[in-house]
Amino acid sequence: MALNTPHAPAIATAEATSSATGAQIAAALREAGIAALLTLGLSIPILAFKTEQNQANALYLQPRWGVVAVACALIFALRFVLCLRAARRAAAPPRLKAPASPALQKLFGIAVPLFLGVAVAYPVLATLASGGLGGARYWVDLGILILTYVMLGWGLNIVVGLAGLLDLGYVAFYAVGAYSYALLSTTFGWSFWLCLPLAGILAAFWGIILGFPVLRLRGDYLAIVTLAFGEIIRLVLINWVDLTNGGAGISSIPRVTFFGVPFDSSEGGFASLFGIPFSPMHRMIFLYYLILMLALITNLVTIRLRRLPVGRAWEALREDEIACRSLGINTRNTKLTAFAIGAMFGGFAGSFFAVRQGFVSPESFNFLESAIILSIVVLGGMGSQVGVAIAAVLMVGAPELLRNLDFLKQVFGAGFDPNEYRLLIFGLAMVAMMVWRPRGLVGHREPSIVLTERKAISGSLVKEGHG
Repeated sequence: MALNTPHAPAIATAEATSSATGAQIAAALREAGIAALLTLGLSIPILAFKTEQNQANALYLQPRWGVVAVACALIFALRFVLCLRAARRAAAPPRLKAPASPALQKLFGIAVPLFLGVAVAYPVLATLASGGLGGARYWVDLGILILTYVMLGWGLNIVVGLAGLLDLGYVAFYAVGAYSYALLSTTFGWSFWLCLPLAGILAAFWGIILGFPVLRLRGDYLAIVTLAFGEIIRLVLINWVDLTNGGAGISSIPRVTFFGVPFDSSEGGFASLFGIPFSPMHRMIFLYYLILMLALITNLVTIRLRRLPVGRAWEALREDEIACRSLGINTRNTKLTAFAIGAMFGGFAGSFFAVRQGFVSPESFNFLESAIILSIVVLGGMGSQVGVAIAAVLMVGAPELLRNLDFLKQVFGAGFDPNEYRLLIFGLAMVAMMVWRPRGLVGHREPSIVLTERKAISGSLVKEGHG
């Protein structure tokens, strides 16, 4: 017995560790079971039945218990892993968070020119992969859509990411820009190039109008007021029939020209001017490079403004408004400039949307658009330009890829449409980000101003990731 005495503490420690691990697994299983039962209860009215129509045009409910079982199993597994991970992290000794490594910073330095190079060569790559301009139409359209949301995300990033003002009505400025071009072009016959700056100016004006009533509001109260502002703009567009044509929208909006040269098959058209065969894809490719140029201008202006005193005032306002006031910064002007500049870029994007679609209606500017744009900013990392671009590619491009995942129909049935679950995937992605990456995909940003050398700032000292 005396020989085993020195090993008694080690044995006791091992038994305590085994007991703690068993308790952690039991608690995780209990939490996972509760989550699976809740999923089952919520899935019965949402997933368990689908309305179908038979040959006699009668509606009936098609049960889908297999989908419910898969959903409950996934939730059970995810909840079990999350609870077990949280318990082990709580039991582990605390560790200091290391600053971003030089390798990671070098990776971001390579990612930006790589992303830009792919964006510039994208129509060429799509044409080569599709075997011609005609086959590349779908992919060029998808690229235009993604770049539009990249520009909108960068515009909202000024308000939410840099200034820290939660704006749920950003789609209102998008609508102002679209209707400004639609009305000016159809009523007065003005060209896109003349209406583009006017649309931005009008949207900035409405941004200032929104900014004045909410100067003293922050957080949830600001979000509610901006949400109401977005809905007011949409309802005005629906009910002001004499000006906006109501819910029917405005059609026959003039198309964009190559600085006065139309994209048609006439003798004075684009193809005839450059001596190339006519193709409708010329206009689409021009639209792609146009929105790419507008997005790059938005990015360049945002980066330059962030390094100016107004940009540093935005970030100071985001971190602590009281400290910002104590330093003598005019918070009123700081908020108004953030709203106005962010709204201006939303107006530019709205003007492009109108010239691309040739038709605008209030249904294109509902709250879901604001939610998607805000989700892009939050998912990418508030204040991060690269992160917003990556999030826009994922959130806009990924649902389109769902249409081509035919193997899912073999798992869930021939009538399964993955695109119907787009919003569910959005919600799961946001929950996952809040758990694993609460600061977004890219939580690291370069300091706005440095003294002697650049140093990473701990994420615990600032609200939005590293300094």
